[in-house]
Amino acid sequence: MKTLRFIFAAIALASALGLSAQWTPTKAVIDIRKPIMKVFLPKDELNTGRAVVACPGGSYLGHAIGHEGWDWAPFFNKQGITLIVLQYTLPQGDRTKPIADAEAAMKLVRDSAKVWNINPSSVGIMGSSAGGHLASTIATHSTDPKVRPDFQILFYPVISMDPSRGHQLTHESFFGKNATPELIDLYSNEKQCTPDTPRAIILTSDDDGVNPAFNAAPYYIALHKAGVPATLHVYPTGEHGWGCLQSFQHHTQMLDDLSAWLRTF
Repeated sequence: MKTLRFIFAAIALASALGLSAQWTPTKAVIDIRKPIMKVFLPKDELNTGRAVVACPGGSYLGHAIGHEGWDWAPFFNKQGITLIVLQYTLPQGDRTKPIADAEAAMKLVRDSAKVWNINPSSVGIMGSSAGGHLASTIATHSTDPKVRPDFQILFYPVISMDPSRGHQLTHESFFGKNATPELIDLYSNEKQCTPDTPRAIILTSDDDGVNPAFNAAPYYIALHKAGVPATLHVYPTGEHGWGCLQSFQHHTQMLDDLSAWLRTF
């Protein structure tokens, strides 16, 4: 396996944006009170200039930082893609915290484009479960060109915030208690798609009992109706939270599907 290199030039930029460019060597992270990011660069001879900011899941209560974050680095680096893994601040009922962190991370990546040999017009966002909700929120709500991603990669994402359709823990962590119907609609991101929303691939499992596939399917439909290129893969088994774990029954197929999609643009 190739050496994964971290560029410490990020520290000065991250500090200016309120982000820390350091990290702790753990596989699961909880109680995050400030954002932390880790950057994995491909070998120079493989670098395509493309980059992905990854937002791990965890019901907005923690971060599955390994198999939904750092462990994806070899896959992306092999394809010449820089991976940036963000441990965003947990909302504890204040939705502005993770949103601000993700937006700052997207801006940081583009501000660092020359340092990291990144094409600022080819920076995507990736999210799993609640991290998929955060990623799709940035994709549908952010209008600043320094922030809006160029593409989305969503694994078993929480999309709707309707408690009757979405994931209750994610809803409560994001909003706190007593969210208004208007707020729920605003952050049910299948209702926020426009022709400007970036292209997406959505990957989920038919037997996901935590966050059923019917949470993600309306997002695909909304993107399609808006004229946005979108791809949906629903694997027959796997349940929830498989990320890049090799124990996922359809791991090889999933990697092939994702690789093929990345070659389409």
